[in-house]
Amino acid sequence: MVQHLKDNSYTAINWNNIEDELDKATWEKLTQQFWLDTRIPISNDLRHWRGNMTPQEQKTMNLVFGGLTTLDTLQSQDGLAQLKFDALNQKEEAVLNNIQFMESIHAKSYSSIFETLNEKSEIEAIFEWADNNEFLQYKANRINDVYQTGTPLQKKVASVFLETFLFYSGFYTPLYFLGHNKMLNVAEIIKLIIRDESVHGTYIGYKFQIGFNQLSEAEQAELQAWMYDLLYDLYENEENYTHDLYDDLGWYDQVMTFLRYNANKALMNLGQEPMFPDGAEDVNPVVMNGLSTSTANHDFFSGVGNGYLLGAVEAMEEDDYTIGQ
Repeated sequence: MVQHLKDNSYTAINWNNIEDELDKATWEKLTQQFWLDTRIPISNDLRHWRGNMTPQEQKTMNLVFGGLTTLDTLQSQDGLAQLKFDALNQKEEAVLNNIQFMESIHAKSYSSIFETLNEKSEIEAIFEWADNNEFLQYKANRINDVYQTGTPLQKKVASVFLETFLFYSGFYTPLYFLGHNKMLNVAEIIKLIIRDESVHGTYIGYKFQIGFNQLSEAEQAELQAWMYDLLYDLYENEENYTHDLYDDLGWYDQVMTFLRYNANKALMNLGQEPMFPDGAEDVNPVVMNGLSTSTANHDFFSGVGNGYLLGAVEAMEEDDYTIGQ
């Protein structure tokens, strides 16, 4: 962890002395796109929820959000706390503080969705399922084991795999419904979360690459072997998790294509070669369109979009989107 004490005096953070320009750029990016779930009018989706969603669709969306809540809780409570131990300077630690807070916002957002759409007994059932689903708990514990026992570089790999790969089995559902003009305000929250996660994965992947490039060739090869073994283990578990969530809707194959595409993105964030042949052209175009019409284009250097204004959000209506066919 960054040493804050020097010669018996506490070292104040000095943002005028930047060791790594990407720390400053990321801080500005994250603060620029700050948002709160309470500013999104989720209740405007109640008409769709009650009149346009089948019981199975409602169940699937509830469960995937229960899973995402679990993973965001892991990231906010354990993941970022561990990453901060390995921060190289005070500005990096400040950025990780920001990321940790936003992961808490993400986790809370799902509770806001549940509170708006579901009865108390239904909410309790969602959390009961999340706490006991073997495949969800496996990936949470597999990632947390790396956080608790891994090297600094291994922890960064686990974080990028979580944010750029494992979240996306859950993100598929709201993006799919967005593409069919359903649950548009819920989708707005998910797009804001995806926009954040894009920055998080890019930033932590960049920090990984700095350390990775300082390793010897033998050390790099050893870490790469561990990395791909971890990804394959998580992928096998994700196959089971996706069967569990999506078989009743018949979506398994298309969700797995989306996951393989995002697994490749995670590897690219880490400066590594893709593992799967799947590209953007293989993903359901309705879902890809949901990504491309997010509040802001969620590449690292995009600006804040017009869809979210603190304190002045209007409901998202069907004609606010260009829906893919």
